[in-house]
Amino acid sequence: MTARGSAEDLVSMDTAESPRVDGASALERLTHVFAGGRVLVLTGAGVSTESGIPDYRDERGEWKHRRPVEYRDFLGSLAVRKRYWARSFVGFELLRAARPNAAHQALAALEERGKLELLVTQNVDGLHDAAGSRAVVDLHGRIDRVICLACAFVLPRAEMQAALERANPEFSGQATAMTPDGDAEVASPEGFHVVDCPRCGGVLKPDVVFFGEHVPAERVRRVETALLAARALVVVGSSLMVFSGYRFARKAAALGVPVYLVNRGVTRADGIAALKVEGSAGETLQRVATTLSA
Repeated sequence: MTARGSAEDLVSMDTAESPRVDGASALERLTHVFAGGRVLVLTGAGVSTESGIPDYRDERGEWKHRRPVEYRDFLGSLAVRKRYWARSFVGFELLRAARPNAAHQALAALEERGKLELLVTQNVDGLHDAAGSRAVVDLHGRIDRVICLACAFVLPRAEMQAALERANPEFSGQATAMTPDGDAEVASPEGFHVVDCPRCGGVLKPDVVFFGEHVPAERVRRVETALLAARALVVVGSSLMVFSGYRFARKAAALGVPVYLVNRGVTRADGIAALKVEGSAGETLQRVATTLSA
C-alpha cells in the first residue's frame, strides 16, 4: 500500500509506436549505448520482480492489485493507518528477505566500470544499494526507514517492526497474497495496534512517497541536472505510468537525449523511445555488462 506516484499521476501518454528491435541487434545497440558512458538509468518495479517482489502493473499497464493507499487517507483516518500497518507488518518480511538479482548486480557493475553516471530508482526496496550501486537517487524514498510526520524523527524500519510486534503479541494475521513494496493482503487486520513516534507521540509513516504526495524537489532537481550531462536515458522495468518517473523521459526527449526502454509490455513513453527491448531486465542487463567486461 505504499505508493509510486504523485498528485500529477497519469496526465498524458506518448502513444505512438516505439522502435522495437529483437534479439542480438537489440542487445548490440543497448550495449553500444552503455559503452559510450554518461548514461542515466531509471528503474522501476520490473527490476525487482526477479527478487520475488511483486510489481504493480501487467503488460498492458493495468493495475494487478487494488490502488495503493492515498496520503490524505493515511493522514486523516486512524482506521486506514491500522489497516496499512497490519498489512505492512506481515508483508515487510518478504522485502527484508529479498536479495539483489542479476539486474541489480549488472547495474552496479556498469557503474563501477564508469558506464553509468546516475541510477534513479522508483523502487523503495534498497536492493540497488545492497548490490553495490553508489550513485543512487531513491526517488520515492526507502521502505527501511520510518519518519514521524510531526517532529521528523527517523528510525529504522526494523525498530518499527519490533515495536509493532510488542504492541500486537496476539496478532496472527496471515498473508493471503503478497503485493508490491512489502505490502500484503491479510485476512483480519481488525484489532491491530499502531505505534506512535517514541519521541513526540506523532504519526509514523514509512519514509516513502505515497499517492497524493509530491517527490521532494531536491531529488527531482538532481535528476534533471544529471539529464543535462547525459548521453542517454535508459528506463528499465518501468511502465512509467506515474508522472514522477515519466517526467524524466519527457524531459530527456525535450533535451534531445535519446530514451531507451527495457520492459515487458507497454510503457507510457513508447512513442518517444529510440529503442525498446522487450525482455527480462536481469538477462538483458547481465548480457550487456558481461559484453562490456570482456
